[in-house]
Amino acid sequence: MTAAAESIRALFDEIDRTPWGPRERALVAEAVARAQESGDARLEYEARLRQTSSANMIGDTDLMLTSFAWCLAQHDADPERFPAELEPAGDLLWQYKWMAGALRGSPEFSSEQIDAVLDDMEEHYHRAGVGPSGAMMARFEDAWAAGRIDEAAALRERLEATPRDEYSHCDACVRSQFAGFFAETGREDETIRLVEEMVEGGFTCGEEPERALALALLPLLRAGRLDQARAFHLRSYRLARENPDNLTIIADNVVFCALTGNEARALSLVEKHLRWLAHDGLNAEAHQEAFAAFALALDAVTRAGHGDTPVRGSDAAELAPLLGGREAMLAASELASLCWARADEIAAAFDRRNGNDAHARRLERTRALEREHYDVPLSSSGFSAPAAAPRERNLAERIERAQVLAAVGTPTAIDALADVLDDADAADRVTLTFALLRALVAEARHGDAAAVLEARVEALRALGRDDRADIEAERGPALFGVDDEVARRTLDAHPDAPADLTAHLLTVIAFRHLVENRLDDALDASRRARDLYAREGDIERTHALTHLEADVRRAADEPERALEVLDALLSEDTVAPGRRVRLLMDRATIQDALGEPRRGADDADEAARLLLVWDVDDHAVASALSLGAQLAERAGENDRAVAGYRVALQRLEATGEPTTGLLYGLGRALLAAGAPHEAIEVIDDVLERETAANEAPGSRAITVGLLARAFEHAEEWGNALRAWEITADLHVEAEEPARRASALVARAHLLGRLGEEDEAVETLTTAVAAARTDPDNRGMLADALHSLAQAKAQRGDDDALAMLDEALEIGRADEAGWLVADLLDTRARILGGTGRIDEAVANALQAADGFLAAGGAPQAGASELLAARILRDTERIEEAAAVLRSAHEHAEGQEQLRQAIAIDLGDALEALGRHGEAAEVRSTLRS
Repeated sequence: MTAAAESIRALFDEIDRTPWGPRERALVAEAVARAQESGDARLEYEARLRQTSSANMIGDTDLMLTSFAWCLAQHDADPERFPAELEPAGDLLWQYKWMAGALRGSPEFSSEQIDAVLDDMEEHYHRAGVGPSGAMMARFEDAWAAGRIDEAAALRERLEATPRDEYSHCDACVRSQFAGFFAETGREDETIRLVEEMVEGGFTCGEEPERALALALLPLLRAGRLDQARAFHLRSYRLARENPDNLTIIADNVVFCALTGNEARALSLVEKHLRWLAHDGLNAEAHQEAFAAFALALDAVTRAGHGDTPVRGSDAAELAPLLGGREAMLAASELASLCWARADEIAAAFDRRNGNDAHARRLERTRALEREHYDVPLSSSGFSAPAAAPRERNLAERIERAQVLAAVGTPTAIDALADVLDDADAADRVTLTFALLRALVAEARHGDAAAVLEARVEALRALGRDDRADIEAERGPALFGVDDEVARRTLDAHPDAPADLTAHLLTVIAFRHLVENRLDDALDASRRARDLYAREGDIERTHALTHLEADVRRAADEPERALEVLDALLSEDTVAPGRRVRLLMDRATIQDALGEPRRGADDADEAARLLLVWDVDDHAVASALSLGAQLAERAGENDRAVAGYRVALQRLEATGEPTTGLLYGLGRALLAAGAPHEAIEVIDDVLERETAANEAPGSRAITVGLLARAFEHAEEWGNALRAWEITADLHVEAEEPARRASALVARAHLLGRLGEEDEAVETLTTAVAAARTDPDNRGMLADALHSLAQAKAQRGDDDALAMLDEALEIGRADEAGWLVADLLDTRARILGGTGRIDEAVANALQAADGFLAAGGAPQAGASELLAARILRDTERIEEAAAVLRSAHEHAEGQEQLRQAIAIDLGDALEALGRHGEAAEVRSTLRS
């Protein structure tokens, strides 16, 4: 073998290991080019077989047809040198199944050309001794697509009676095709049945089950099975959204959103996938479906009152051949009209070729869907509020808004302050220039600060404040920075400075004390400054110094006292809006630290409301909304958190700043709110962004771990197992053995739930080995040993107790009371299962004592229930009753556990002949 041939075959190996997509496509193109350069036709044949498959999977019809035609010519000329089947390169006869579909997808190809391909396919199959199933399916698909419904129905029945062979469509594809045919011909119950069979059986293929799930959406809506339709939509879209060849699947999902009151999501999907129309110029059939679906959705957007919303991407240059060139984005209503027109043109072209009106009738059925509506709310974003023109404000309002922006510290504060200076009177100019100078000095804009200082000095003199004007003119803009040495020198040089200037200098010094953790000095300086401002009647500065006292209390780890200060300030009506925003944000974080996240969320949301009232920058609004969402999430108000994250995302996206962190929070909140399918979609977006940004593997591992939990909640077990595996691998890359062990334990728990006991034990054994390499995380080793012991006990292994005892040794050495109690409870269960009754009971009661000591009364009750049942099963009823009495007391407030204990206690008392006590206990049971 030549060196060139060796390098090409090495490239083939890499191609065969690479998933479909841009990288795989580039590798295939390189292989074809290298084979052509080498002059080896056999190598080129192998490369082009791969190219045909690649082009089919990514939706490049032109390349697929060209590549296939070249390979077919080589095969027909020399079948021995160029065999039809050449694994893993490809199978020419299998690829034949794609050709008729490719031709019928474009009206540029005549019916005669399509028939010739079908005849040629049958001839090649017959010559190769292949059964008729594959060719018959191709004829069925052609008849159905061309609107020859009776012919298609007859072929479908023949297919069901035809024996399957190696060239038959796979189970997933057959079910999906028949499901789509049934949906079009009014047998929607059969559509649902077939798709449910696919889902329950786990049937998959290249575009399945996402295509079948999409086909079932409308039948499910019409059958009133709305929750199932919602779940199918979210899963179908998530699986289809990365491949432009899935345009018709996206179209079905867009229709679903349009019919279910989710017009904003429909618009979002149109914007995301509009450019896909330019992906495959020969797939006009998909274009018709997509244009019609997009038009239907945009009409729904218009009826919802948002027809003037610009559709992002509608001005893309690549869409010019389809929508016409334009410099500005089209409004939703305008794009709807264009989409209907394009769909009509394509349908007419197909009908001219096919000699009927089948495509026009399909288009009319899509138009008629606007009369159908189903209420299927999704946790999706609403329409972004259009950017309103700034309302006209009078001078007083402009001044107050500038002061709000300055207090909040937004980037636009400087411009807002400068904008009102010329119109303000001398008193307001003094206040405004103070804020403006501080902002300019903070940004090191010293030249601008010098000019503003001149205007400030002039305003001070106009008010008769020559004493302060003289000092500020002498000291310059540095007086308005945070340099405490400047402040001290000024105080020393001017002991008789005006009270308000002395207060300002003391404030600077107080901040320096706070930064350097000299908290008593900070408190003393801030109080002296506050008293001076109060005597001068400067309410805002008085409030600012009181706020500073709260900061000092927080730094001193006195959150309750800080909260008292903030509560008192916020109760005053005279607090300025900007100051109130900062107070609310600070109080929100303190409330959360003190275990009141719901109250904190209320404060953050109120801060966001005030920011919106004053048209403050989107970044500041997003920060407040994000904090409110995080605190609502911690308070268990997950729907509220989802809403907060969504609006925060809209606001932050408007600034052009990164939103990955917010998106992660949204995914987490969606999962907690019981929307796992949508959570998967969002978390997957986060992972794509992190991967593209080459984020650290440890960071990506956290994201994939959250994705794994979402897959579990969505009952997508295979995806969940794979995600946990990837999480563990990323933690290896990040050199985080304890976290790797944690991911492996999670994977093993899922394997156990699925009945895969041997693989669970194997995975947990690996987790224990990983945990042993991290001596700083002994708790993780104990957890892994605990899980391994449980899995081994479930399987009946003799060494389960040895694993548990090692974990107990760690827990006792680390004085981890709760862990020890939990391990003792598990030990009791294992011992009870092996007939070691006295030891089991003793361990269960020790576990109960441990839980009680750690504050876990309900857990103690559960361990006591375990001990009682072990005693009961060995006829030790008297002892069991005594333990159950104690358990009943400890289960107070845990209704399900309490009732289980009450039932057992009543039975035990009845067995002991204590009927009155039994009746009394049973009277506590709920009916």
